[in-house]
Amino acid sequence: MAAPRAIQLHNRQRAIRCDLPWLRRFAPLALARCEAEGIAPGAPLEGLSEIEVSLVSDRAIAAVHRRFMDIPGPTDVITFEHGEIVISAETAARYAAEYRQPLEHELGLYIIHGILHLNGHDDLAEPAATRMREAQAGILKRLLSGMDGQGRE
Repeated sequence: MAAPRAIQLHNRQRAIRCDLPWLRRFAPLALARCEAEGIAPGAPLEGLSEIEVSLVSDRAIAAVHRRFMDIPGPTDVITFEHGEIVISAETAARYAAEYRQPLEHELGLYIIHGILHLNGHDDLAEPAATRMREAQAGILKRLLSGMDGQGRE
């Protein structure tokens, strides 16, 4: 059996207030759920002992987006194969308001999304993108329904 993977969450932005203790309880549960889906052979997650999630500003993620993907402007989440997941807290706040859901649930969805990428999922083309959306929505729903107000299962 493989050694358990660690997941660290860091808030590297000041624009959006979020419940970091809740997110820090959620992240390991999300990792365990994503791993339980089965790790795809050769997926980056297979060789990782730690994942680092960073909450950043739109400005910071736009710089990462441009530098590594040559795409201008901010995005919601960027995942690197070495185990880094970069999430825009500002973009998450906009979508949370649009979908009328708590910010932490939107951020949780992005954490799951990033872990699924590390687990070999792809969302660049259909039907893989639909499978990934369904997987992340199902994982989020199961986690939220199984957690109490303290972020415990």
